Amino acid sequence: MLTTSRRDLFKIGLRALGAIGANSLAGRLSQVNALAQGPCPSDYKALVCIFLFGGNDANNTVIPITTPKSNANNSYAKYAAVRGGLALPQGTLNMIGTKAGDQYGLHPGMPEIASLYNLGKVAVLANVGTLVTPLTQQQYLHQTKSIPVNLFSHLDQQTEWQSSLAQGFATSGWGGRVADAMQGCNTGKLPIIVSVGGNALFNTGAQTNPATVTAGQVLGLQGFSTSAANTARMTAVTNLLGFDNGLTLVGASNAIGSSGINQANVLNQALAGGKALTTIFPNTSLGQQLQEVAKIVNVRTALGMNRQIFFAFLGGFDTHDKELVDQATGLTTVSQAMNAFYNATVEMGVQDDVATVTESDFARTLQPSGGATLGTDHAWGAHHFIMGGAVKGGDLYGTFPTQVLSGPDDANNRGVWIPQTSLDQYGATLAGWFGVDPVSQFPTVFPNLANFNAEPLPAFL
Repeated sequence: MLTTSRRDLFKIGLRALGAIGANSLAGRLSQVNALAQGPCPSDYKALVCIFLFGGNDANNTVIPITTPKSNANNSYAKYAAVRGGLALPQGTLNMIGTKAGDQYGLHPGMPEIASLYNLGKVAVLANVGTLVTPLTQQQYLHQTKSIPVNLFSHLDQQTEWQSSLAQGFATSGWGGRVADAMQGCNTGKLPIIVSVGGNALFNTGAQTNPATVTAGQVLGLQGFSTSAANTARMTAVTNLLGFDNGLTLVGASNAIGSSGINQANVLNQALAGGKALTTIFPNTSLGQQLQEVAKIVNVRTALGMNRQIFFAFLGGFDTHDKELVDQATGLTTVSQAMNAFYNATVEMGVQDDVATVTESDFARTLQPSGGATLGTDHAWGAHHFIMGGAVKGGDLYGTFPTQVLSGPDDANNRGVWIPQTSLDQYGATLAGWFGVDPVSQFPTVFPNLANFNAEPLPAFL
């Protein structure tokens, strides 16, 4: 009877805010304090991760035009010769340059990102991906060094990108471990990580629990007015969640429910007292997610937050066919939503304090596949964007791969780029800017980073 009554009560609607997801419950039951808390900064910083699920085709996102300073072998003509029917007309590309004097083009659907790049507010990190250790073509082909597990599997590469653990079983994400390192720096009751993109491994720490908010939906339990009857009903729900029947899993579930309700109340109260933003966001899934992030950043002082991490997502990048249409839709959505979010940070006066970055499963083959409606297959190293006022923008970091099949950067013969920059280096640059201590905390947050000691971290922040 108790179980049925509780289920009926919860059908009223714990709509949008939960402390953690089921797949991280085991980790919550056996937490280990692995990170020493360093000095807490008094300023504000936020890190926003946008995950592009499906494997965005980086080869049609950032295209070499003329690159005499970095790699004279790259050019639009060589790109187009391999891409064939997937080659984007040069005249449609959004032109960007590097400080060295090379020229690239961004996808036609990304004029907003190109404009921010040319204003110095966006940087490109070229050919970054999952690695265990630095890897040459010969080392990969002859398997003389460790290679990431299941390189071309969506699920495995999503896990590795979100965890920064390219081998073994991951129980936490690198975003969650950054949250562990900085958890004592906030005075409020809202978790340091807020996901507007559902329950993802990226958000899961060893000691910290993320909050999950569904963009555009009312937070917390609904259907409880201030009448005496509804007050009694709310009291009953609270009592049920606080009831200890001695079962560990039930107790953990109750704690999640209680935490979600409490966090919803805290956030609702802060949002109710905040000044509405005037920035217009696109009416897309990602646009609405980033608008929700902006609303929460806008009430950071009321929430007692000095450090915040956010996770958002967009799907639809598994382009085995119809790529020219589907990727254009996805990248247009990304460009417009990121541009609106940057404008919102300017409106709030925090553009120098917020870094927004992209991740994805992997890139896709330079050589196209498919029949009449061309697409691409799973690949490896990709190009990603970093946006914010603190970014050393208007430049491309890392090493752009040589656009030649079976060339020095190709893992096979289809244009599968072996990354020259590791995800660990990418994440560590962001984490260092965020305030994570490189000496005491990096070894736990990025366990494989020590393998790249001889390699400099990207300098985009």
